[in-house]
Amino acid sequence: MFDQFCQTLCSDKPYITVEVNPPHGASLESIITSISKSGVKDKITGFSVTDNPLAKLKMSGILSAIKLQQEFDKPVIATMSMRDKNKLSLQSSLLGANDFDVRCILALTGDPAKFSDQPEVKGVLERDSTLLLSIIYHLNNGVDYSNKTLNPAPKPIYPFAVTNSYARNMKSLQKRIIKKLDYGARAIITQPIYDVDNAKELLELFEEAKSMSVRDTAKNARLIIGQFPIVRARTATFIDDNVPGISVPKDIIDEMNLAKMDGEDREQEVGFALSKRIFDEMMSLHGKVHLMTHNRFDLCSELIG
Repeated sequence: MFDQFCQTLCSDKPYITVEVNPPHGASLESIITSISKSGVKDKITGFSVTDNPLAKLKMSGILSAIKLQQEFDKPVIATMSMRDKNKLSLQSSLLGANDFDVRCILALTGDPAKFSDQPEVKGVLERDSTLLLSIIYHLNNGVDYSNKTLNPAPKPIYPFAVTNSYARNMKSLQKRIIKKLDYGARAIITQPIYDVDNAKELLELFEEAKSMSVRDTAKNARLIIGQFPIVRARTATFIDDNVPGISVPKDIIDEMNLAKMDGEDREQEVGFALSKRIFDEMMSLHGKVHLMTHNRFDLCSELIG
């Protein structure tokens, strides 16, 4: 399953993944029902599952990934945050996930524990996401992080990472991409992109980064363009003003604000049209897209068409 998944990523074929946010509760059934009703499963290459984003309590990302993969027979990228786990826990989770054939891992440093909804929670954070990438590199060579042989050795694990989509100094962004490629990342997912020129610049920087990496795996690494559809004017403004590493063009913000003046229906109509245009442009430009919609799988299905 995962070998074919990664072959599609590295080919010229369309590649679309959809993000799933586990619930603040003990069952995935409502999410599974929503995915089934939307019909999105048959339009995408796979899913991804988050891991307590913003340090807010959610169901386990790894266990959610296992359940979704078994339910839909689609590959699932499981996110693992460095914030909540030391290197012992990370290795243990990776080995267990491997036995359930969850083998694409998105390595994140994680949002700071100070954002948590849990009282006095403390982050572990032995290092940033490069530690997890390094652990995966060891496991893929049949040894644990202390170089002790694993018996049996795990099936190949495919490490993913993330990058901001925009920075005032784009070369500084490129340096961080090179670092993640050096630690073995096979694919890097961007923060949402809303401008074709931004996407083109990032793709050029990524190709340069691949040639500058010391790791052989970087030659076949791929950039995946993140997409977060905007259907509300306040969302466009909030993202541009408050979310680091993302830039929403002023003309999109203006168009959404004008549409809002004509009522909620018009606002959503214009927002969807803009989001659909951007999605189609990114697929035409690159063909590798990751959709994030806060579990609005119906919206994902409509955008893909």
